[in-house]
Amino acid sequence: MGLRRSRQRNEGPAQASPDTYDTTTTAAATTAAVELRGVRREYGRGAGAVQALRGIDLSLPRGSFTAVMGPSGSGKSTFLQCAAGLDLPTEGSVRLGGTEITGLDENELTELRRSRLGFVFQAFNLLPSLTVEQNVLLPMRLAGGRQDRARAADLLARVGLEGKGRRRPAELSGGQQQRVAIARALVTRPDVVFADEPTGALDTTTAAEVLGLLRSAVDSLGATIVMVTHDPAAAAHADQVLFLADGLIADRLPRSPAPTIAARMTTLTSPIHTRAAAA
Repeated sequence: MGLRRSRQRNEGPAQASPDTYDTTTTAAATTAAVELRGVRREYGRGAGAVQALRGIDLSLPRGSFTAVMGPSGSGKSTFLQCAAGLDLPTEGSVRLGGTEITGLDENELTELRRSRLGFVFQAFNLLPSLTVEQNVLLPMRLAGGRQDRARAADLLARVGLEGKGRRRPAELSGGQQQRVAIARALVTRPDVVFADEPTGALDTTTAAEVLGLLRSAVDSLGATIVMVTHDPAAAAHADQVLFLADGLIADRLPRSPAPTIAARMTTLTSPIHTRAAAA
């Protein structure tokens, strides 16, 4: 299931098309969406220190869909937190949409996350007291910008929730709530959408629909998505799969079917590979 075409039209030359992200000929428009250089993250000190990330070098282009997989304790969550500016690396550099974020203070990081990043989590994180429309518009409201109701309606139509803007989250199914979360993540036309196990709380059929929406957001809207998942079927929707092991990128695959991804995951958790990574 893909994002639906909206019936609405933006009029006037000053408005950006809802079908594409801003592709003006600025330097920022040609930079990578996400860049990590020599990123290390250490927790604790001395003999008890844990090396969650041990030197990540990575560049992800705009308009791409990347899945990140790995065994438990491989550094997946830390990778996402550092890449999204939710945690600062101990060493190294992180750039989002051409902006170096490792030197920003907390207020600057908060502003960046509100206006230039989108998030989709396993728990939908919708505010029950707000309507569906208000939940979608929340990033714009927090960023202090104009709340574009036409943009919200367009995205709700694209994710199959046309006409449901006045409902409360409790009136929706789990799959519908995750669709609202996807619309909310896309509403500000962010540089990157970070998704952390976005289908973990959904049944197989609904999960496939949600993943189809994420895939379509890349193909039809030009979104950039970085998704952490444990599910090979989910990772099969991505353009590439990165495999983390022991805080390093141990392997990667171009877009592949779920059985191929599962087989590669099996090699990462084998005793031979575990001993080699620890050496």
